[in-house]
Amino acid sequence: MWQAYYTPTSVEDALRLLSEHAPDARIIAGGTDLLVELERGTRETAVLIDVTRIGGLNRIALLDGRVHVGPTVTHNAAVASELLVERGYPLALACWRVGTPQLRNRGTIAGNLITASPANDTIAALRALDGQLTLQSVDGKRTLSLDEFYEGVRETNLAPNEMVTDITFPALRPNQRGTFAKMALRRVHAISVVNTAAVLSFDDGIVADARIALGSVAPTVIRAHEAERALVGRSLNEESIERASELAAKSTSCIGDIRAGADYRRKITTVLVRRALRSLHDNREREAFPEQPVMLWGTTQGTYPRLAGKSVCHQDGGLEPIECVVNGENVVVQGANDKTLLAMLRDDLGLTGTKEGCGEGECGACTVWMDGIAVLACLTPAPRAHGTRVVTVEGLAGAGSAAQGDDLHRVQRAFVGEGAVQCGFCTPGFVMAGANLLEEVPEPTREQIEIGLSGNLCRCTGYYKIIRAIERAAAEG
Repeated sequence: MWQAYYTPTSVEDALRLLSEHAPDARIIAGGTDLLVELERGTRETAVLIDVTRIGGLNRIALLDGRVHVGPTVTHNAAVASELLVERGYPLALACWRVGTPQLRNRGTIAGNLITASPANDTIAALRALDGQLTLQSVDGKRTLSLDEFYEGVRETNLAPNEMVTDITFPALRPNQRGTFAKMALRRVHAISVVNTAAVLSFDDGIVADARIALGSVAPTVIRAHEAERALVGRSLNEESIERASELAAKSTSCIGDIRAGADYRRKITTVLVRRALRSLHDNREREAFPEQPVMLWGTTQGTYPRLAGKSVCHQDGGLEPIECVVNGENVVVQGANDKTLLAMLRDDLGLTGTKEGCGEGECGACTVWMDGIAVLACLTPAPRAHGTRVVTVEGLAGAGSAAQGDDLHRVQRAFVGEGAVQCGFCTPGFVMAGANLLEEVPEPTREQIEIGLSGNLCRCTGYYKIIRAIERAAAEG
């Protein structure tokens, strides 16, 4: 799918490589969108430059009243950030509503912004927060507002030799509150039919400033300016909420596509804006955020280790090996430099327990652990595994604090005991997700189990026995 995969260890090296290979190069962090595009043939890229092993790019910090989010901050890292939850709540909530735990462990906020789909949740949140992007190349830096950054459907102002090096917005002040809401066709792992984010500033109970962003209603995420003006100078009450909700729906002609028609989107816009504003009026917006979010990053803090030494290049057809630890054994793989981790595990290492159900991150059958964090092998480039520790279902019994020293992990034994297997194709993914959940939350609630398994699909059964198996394994822990 690509000819060369670079893993630089500094921003300077990444920018140099980007300049040398542009326009045939692409920065990759999570790759959860990019790999699907490459697989489908909707994008052609000869060179991938992986910036996830560069130190310092995954920081979230407060500087001079502004929140700064690094370009490799994943959605789950954002969810776990106390700073972001406190001072950038709409963005933290939007990140929580993205995809599934496995996808949030790899997908980044920067990648969500660059993909530039009008349905992408973090764009609406950052538009309401008045976000800006810093773009950097070998020629220097420039800072753009999101309004300046987006030029159309999946079109941005990002030059071929530039990468995003910072995402920033004014931290919410004590007199400001905000939230995010979306409507999708299922509860989790669904693209927004419509989404909205709102940030209001109050002065003695009166709305002094309002920012309302709408996603998936126009070619780009837009602001509902008339609705905002209708709120300013008034108290937030049922009358002003209803008026603003109606004006928000009138702020766009609304797009129509396979997921929803324009008329339906217009109606849902009214509903979502009303819902968001009412939650702010009732001081209930933070009830939408979990007290203990499930990450599926086991006993780690969700941070991938840096790559020691010099930058690495893996070329298609080259002799550069991928060296990593798989199920406790050192392995050296050649000939997998242009493959996904899933293909390398199955084709080159013969570990066929990791299944390909969809190849697009939709089913979770390919869930493995990379450096203790649950990821989707079908959306992880094989060269990204260089220098990492990978655990598949074949090696689960010997991994983590839950190992029992026999041939099966306690989650595997519980699946057998509860009869939680039918055709068995999806089972390895469920087992890997469930075992990682118990590493992270030894005594999970029923809701936490459901969230932990939300990235895994079973086409045979109703999940009841699978959930009971995780509960049984937790009780045995």
